Amino acid sequence: MDGIGVNFLSELVGTAMLIILGGGVVAAVSLTKSKGFGAGFLMVTFGWGFAVFAGVTVSYKSGGQLNPAVSLAQAILGNITVGEMFLYWIAQIIGAIIGAVIVWLAYKQHFDEEPDPAAKLGVFSTGPAIRNYAWNLVTEIIGTFVLVFVVIAFTNGKTPAALGAVPVAFLVIAIGVSLGGPTGYAINPARDLGPRIAHAFLPIKGKGSSDWSYAWVPVVGPLIGGALAAGLSYALLPMA
Repeated sequence: MDGIGVNFLSELVGTAMLIILGGGVVAAVSLTKSKGFGAGFLMVTFGWGFAVFAGVTVSYKSGGQLNPAVSLAQAILGNITVGEMFLYWIAQIIGAIIGAVIVWLAYKQHFDEEPDPAAKLGVFSTGPAIRNYAWNLVTEIIGTFVLVFVVIAFTNGKTPAALGAVPVAFLVIAIGVSLGGPTGYAINPARDLGPRIAHAFLPIKGKGSSDWSYAWVPVVGPLIGGALAAGLSYALLPMA
């Protein structure tokens, strides 16, 4: 494959790995009869941090972006073209769908035993603790701004893989424990949209609604946050 093909596959595989482990920890904590049932929000935040570590590690070839908001920032900074950005977005969403399907396969019996449709949806996508679209949007903008701005600061404008998987993982954990309470900190459009699509088409017993009325918040908010972080970087941060 040429460089574009390698980058596409790298982002797809990395995002799938992110969702397998990130969605997997939510399933372990949330679904009836799982051995991790009831382990709590802190377990989820650490699980997502380790999921980011794994995803960034296996997608080093493409820079370990795994997030349309990060790819948007990279396009604004001139590190990738707009065409490459859209290609990365497609790869990230497909990878997220695949990862979500794999989580469902791993926990199929537990999905069948779980009586609460909200618990099932929560494995796939985020939702607000208090539903207020404007304030939920603000929370997602802030969380994603922190993610992208700090990554840019550490890497002098380069991709997350240039920083290394471990610091990015700890940054995601920090965002989760600090800013994750209001919305579940999607901070990544692909992380939410891809699994929500999977939830909609998978034959999940008693799954209920996919909550499409909220789905735009974890897409629009992170994109705004990523763009703001890239813009402010020009004024405040050293660029390589």
